[in-house]
Amino acid sequence: MTTDPSFSPESAAAATDRAREVIQLNIEALQALERTIDNSIARACDVILSRPGYVVVTGMGKSGHIGGKIAATLASTGTNAFFVHPAEMSHGDLGMLRGDCTLLAISASGESRELRDPLTFCQRNNIPVIGMTQRGSSLLGRMSEVALIMPSVAEACPNGLAPTTSTLMTLALGDALAMVLMDRRAFTAQDFGLHHPGGSLGMSLQSVREWMGDNHAPPVSVPLDAPFSEVVSKITAGRKGAVAVLAPSGALAGLITDGDVRRAFAQDIAAIKAEDIMSRTPITVTPEQRMSDVVDLLAANKIGTVIVVENELPVAIVHIAELMQAGYI
Repeated sequence: MTTDPSFSPESAAAATDRAREVIQLNIEALQALERTIDNSIARACDVILSRPGYVVVTGMGKSGHIGGKIAATLASTGTNAFFVHPAEMSHGDLGMLRGDCTLLAISASGESRELRDPLTFCQRNNIPVIGMTQRGSSLLGRMSEVALIMPSVAEACPNGLAPTTSTLMTLALGDALAMVLMDRRAFTAQDFGLHHPGGSLGMSLQSVREWMGDNHAPPVSVPLDAPFSEVVSKITAGRKGAVAVLAPSGALAGLITDGDVRRAFAQDIAAIKAEDIMSRTPITVTPEQRMSDVVDLLAANKIGTVIVVENELPVAIVHIAELMQAGYI
């Protein structure tokens, strides 16, 4: 193997053209895959949905790497799944294939030696197999209850050896299977959030009630007739940049922010009451809304504070600074 370390405008142009060629081959592979999709995808979903156990995904080499991603996508979208290396199955991990499971086996050629033991085990124990392969006549194709056949297309590798377009098609087909299953299960954004509690995605799907927590203190508040000095004192004590204004019934009547306080200094502050400077139509959310809704409201209205209301009562104040500090924004 030799490596050419030289760089020139000509070599850069050649590299750019080659990269575009690879991407074009991938596009054509996906288009070919799209044309071959038929009702076998629906039959595969029927098999999985009819089984109470896990979908066990397996595959060798690059197919195994793709299989790990497919298993993760299935698991995060409502279909219990995990990946098992096929070679490990021959050394004890076949025990993970319970009678109520489904095996999703991946092999472009369909003849991977390491798949023979798990396929034989499934056949003996009446465990259905869903196969992803480019060859329906292969061992995997023949031993699958449902075979998802991918078209035979040229690999992007100049030697035709390194899996490239074939792995991309497998990944896309796995995503398609997961999304159809997700639709069939009516898996919602709220369900998705329960599976993704960490990171920015999980945080955005978290409900406002979850953000508040079990021991969330009620927001600082003042009555309608509270003097200006009390308003300033409560805003300072609450450290939220705002104070809720309550009607005699305890219901939310308005909101005063530190911006309202600054603007009030243009008046005779000795005579100011809370109701004189409050916003009577503050932006509110309910505890059941998602934190992504809160972030969207702050951005759309160009404000720094929203108030959480439940049964007309203020239960929390959300300030943009704390969301930024916690990583919601």
